[in-house]
Amino acid sequence: MLLVKSMNRREFQSSLCRFSAAALLAPRLLLRGLERAAVLPSLSSSEDVPPTIAQLYKNAVVIDTLCDLFHGDPSPGALTAVRGSGITAVNWTISQATLDGTLEGLAHVQAVVDAHPDWITIVRRHSDIAAAKRDGKIGVLLGFQETSFFEQEPERIELFRNLGVRIMQLTYNKRSLFGDGCLEPGNAGLSAAGIAAVKKMNGIGVAVDLSHSGYRTTSEGIAASSKPVLITHSGCAAVYAHPRNKPDEILKALADGGGYFGVYLMPYLVASPTVPTREHVLSHLLHAINVCGSEHVGIGSDGSIEKVVLTEEQKTAFEQDIARRKALGIGAPGEDRYPFVPDLDGPDHMEIIAAELAKRGQPAAVIEKVLGANFQRVLGDIWGRS
Repeated sequence: MLLVKSMNRREFQSSLCRFSAAALLAPRLLLRGLERAAVLPSLSSSEDVPPTIAQLYKNAVVIDTLCDLFHGDPSPGALTAVRGSGITAVNWTISQATLDGTLEGLAHVQAVVDAHPDWITIVRRHSDIAAAKRDGKIGVLLGFQETSFFEQEPERIELFRNLGVRIMQLTYNKRSLFGDGCLEPGNAGLSAAGIAAVKKMNGIGVAVDLSHSGYRTTSEGIAASSKPVLITHSGCAAVYAHPRNKPDEILKALADGGGYFGVYLMPYLVASPTVPTREHVLSHLLHAINVCGSEHVGIGSDGSIEKVVLTEEQKTAFEQDIARRKALGIGAPGEDRYPFVPDLDGPDHMEIIAAELAKRGQPAAVIEKVLGANFQRVLGDIWGRS
């Protein structure tokens, strides 16, 4: 298999699935070649979610702020499970390192929507979220994590905004033209080009995402933005110190600016070799609520709605991807565990988190905010409310 040097995880993942047009751009390495029978333990919603929380969840706007629908070409069972998830919308990453690859990603998501127009829709305006909830559809918010294809031609920011991409991340782990990523030891911060990109995004209604940015880039991005900014998928460095997690001073600055912080369901919540559980997720989530306030926190799983099922082939692919990412300098510390939380794996992950918050004494109003109302609000502040 030919691997391009600048290829990130999502591009590598898509290269594993070129046998299928529908799977061509599916963005998770570990979600390739999956069998359709569960091999990982998880508890069903009926065992975890009391009736009061089930009803709250049914009524709430539920948004996973970094999530794909499927792991490639979905089975009929996966279609049914995802459709019944109760999730209102997801921020689905379509970007790759090249312009052509990103256009293919956009085309892939559009093809998925076209194949299922009765229950999937693309969110291009703030009011589309409420419409998706009303119509019983899952809204897809098109997002970027990779920026290299428009660093040299920043006018592509507006081009892709007009194509429906309304969430764009400034850096991915390493240094970009816009600033340093979270794995850059120099921590040089936001560049002049990065400041210009933030101003451009502010001016045309694109949300600035600082999830993979270094600490200085994140802080300076918050300061440079005239609108609230997003950290769609991360963790709390005060709970577990890791380059992908953000310190409290950043969380406070983000909240002071009206922004949003999404806690991910990734291994970086706890030190290796521990496999993360819902307890680790809740520790980060409750810490973020305490620091930011309940109006600024949610969930960005960095996973998918469809359940992960591992095969021996998939495990081999995972080991290969660890080695590849390490060689390219984009592998994060602790990237030696599967990128999901096993007991929050599947279409009910948001509902289980709601139940866990209730068990820990969080009131219904806070749970509704964390499930999606906070993200819905901040997108209105950034995009406008039309």
